[in-house]
Amino acid sequence: MAKADEALQAEFLRRTTRSLPADFKEAVANARKALFDKPQKVATRKASQMALEALAPVLPELIGGSADLTGSNLTRVPSVDSQFRKGTPGRYIGYGVREFAMAAAMNGMMVHGGIIPYGGTFMVFSDYARNGIRLSALMGIGTIYVMTHDSIGLGEDGPTHQPVEHLASLRAMPNLLTFRPADALETLECWELAIRNRTRPSLLALSRQAVPQLRLEESDQNLAARGAYILRQVGSGERALTLLATGTEVSLALEAAERLARDKGIAVAVISMPSWELFKEQDADYRASVLGNCPRIAVEAAAKFGWATFVGDEDNVIGMDSFGASAPAEELYKKFGITSDAIIARASQLLRL
Repeated sequence: MAKADEALQAEFLRRTTRSLPADFKEAVANARKALFDKPQKVATRKASQMALEALAPVLPELIGGSADLTGSNLTRVPSVDSQFRKGTPGRYIGYGVREFAMAAAMNGMMVHGGIIPYGGTFMVFSDYARNGIRLSALMGIGTIYVMTHDSIGLGEDGPTHQPVEHLASLRAMPNLLTFRPADALETLECWELAIRNRTRPSLLALSRQAVPQLRLEESDQNLAARGAYILRQVGSGERALTLLATGTEVSLALEAAERLARDKGIAVAVISMPSWELFKEQDADYRASVLGNCPRIAVEAAAKFGWATFVGDEDNVIGMDSFGASAPAEELYKKFGITSDAIIARASQLLRL
């Protein structure tokens, strides 16, 4: 057999056996180092595009697309830029306004094998793709859903486009990994987990608004892989309060923790929780070490449903009780009480400060 044929055979077998390329690990490591060398303050939808730019060149089986929202989902990158058309091969598919058809087509590609498909739309339109997402989970295949504009933070498009109940309903779906990363680094980590996981689908809930990079000390450990972790303990002494948050609200929780430590003199642990599902799969000792045994407050710009599992009572959740409204993100967070002031007020009640 000619060497060219041997190489082609080896590549075919790699893809059909769902093995990742030898240089995938190095590509992830290089992307992590770039973020530690130059921390990024970007929307997590932009961080997702950055992750794809770093990883797609070593993953020829990665096939992208979007349901008519490429410019907003940021799912197109140079390595996945050739447009698929009837009779013309390509690595990027324009699905049109057809979220369910996109999900169904990606499931077909996954079942066929040799392809890792990802497709984007707005988080609120996950409703249109729900049957396809459910089938991904039911079949146990690693389809990747990129869902941007993940909260009221998308702003002026208003309540029709602002997801509220969607995170809770997606987390209720068996065998689906729902990720809501806090910053550029967590977004890269969630992409790595989604690509590596070929037996359950992943959904990335990504923001429109920019967030600062929160982890700055260089490390090669994928902390998102455990679902939740202690991002930072602020203040000295024994932990008196635990703040749990996801996505854009992690930086908000950190701001509140710093104010509580400075003004009230209490020690606060801030927990980033990008994946409920992965956290619940950790051993009891790890979960206990993260949650602690002091009062807890959860912060998420979404429906409060489900958070009582971790904080005991929905009164301890800073979140949404209604649909959103049309206004800039900062105004909306104030209107609906998702602020550091609200976190501090609830903490003061719990701790009788």
